[in-house]
Amino acid sequence: MLIYKIFRADEWSALQSQGETLGAPIDLSDGFIHFSTAPQAAETAAKHFANVDGLFLLALEAEALGDALKWEVSRGGADFPHLYRKMQLSEVVWAKPLPLVNGVHQFPEDMA
Repeated sequence: MLIYKIFRADEWSALQSQGETLGAPIDLSDGFIHFSTAPQAAETAAKHFANVDGLFLLALEAEALGDALKWEVSRGGADFPHLYRKMQLSEVVWAKPLPLVNGVHQFPEDMA
């Protein structure tokens, strides 16, 4: 199954140039990289990226991340995927712009 990471443009650019990342500032402070499932992604964008333009949505295959991916209870009692190691650029299945239209992020229609 695909899981999703929302990055600001500079965070996505840094991953592309360095080939790996420990994530965004919140990931660094929490000690793991936050991901969302398809049903969770829009709420994550609204809660943590309200009115932020220039975002990118990255998709990764959960099973390919191995034992470092843990499913833990978070917002609303739901299980969220958390990665306890660096994320590799080679693990990104695809990355797409996440446009902001009238204050709402527009997710790809083909999101699994």
